[in-house]
Amino acid sequence: MRSKTTFNIVSCALMSAVICVLSQISFPLPTGIPLTLQTFAVALCGYFLGMKYGTVSVIVFLALGALGVPVFSGFRGGIHMLTAGLTGGFLWGFIFLALFCGLGVHRMLKKHGGLFPVLFGVLGLLLCHFCGVSQYSAISGVGFITSLLSMSLPFLIKDILSVIAAYFCARAISKALRR
Repeated sequence: MRSKTTFNIVSCALMSAVICVLSQISFPLPTGIPLTLQTFAVALCGYFLGMKYGTVSVIVFLALGALGVPVFSGFRGGIHMLTAGLTGGFLWGFIFLALFCGLGVHRMLKKHGGLFPVLFGVLGLLLCHFCGVSQYSAISGVGFITSLLSMSLPFLIKDILSVIAAYFCARAISKALRR
């Protein structure tokens, strides 16, 4: 029992670190929303660790950033990034992404097979984008539809592909660890 608890703690810390590192691989865009690998990292957490520990990993990442550790894209940090930043809603939305990716894996193990976890991951991604667009719209003063068209839709295909890639990477990692 003790080794399972240790494994879960170490896995959560490791996956939080993966999010921190992949957040720095960032391509700034004129819209103010950078193109990053965060979506892939967060989905990987959910798929690899499951809904409970994957979500905890994301919350640890957000807590580190809120405390001022420069873990958000562009080596930024601080509570203001979550509460008043243009990308803060997307950061909060990562909780839903990890939760739904983990839920999809959990549901697959109990009932379904195939790409069922990817569908849950995409649902979590849509919730993440809703949070992001909502906060962007509220802070920037731009209407919700305009924000959706400029801040979400251009990134949606890249993010869906990230969720799919994370699912297959998590499966490969899990399979390798079982050996």
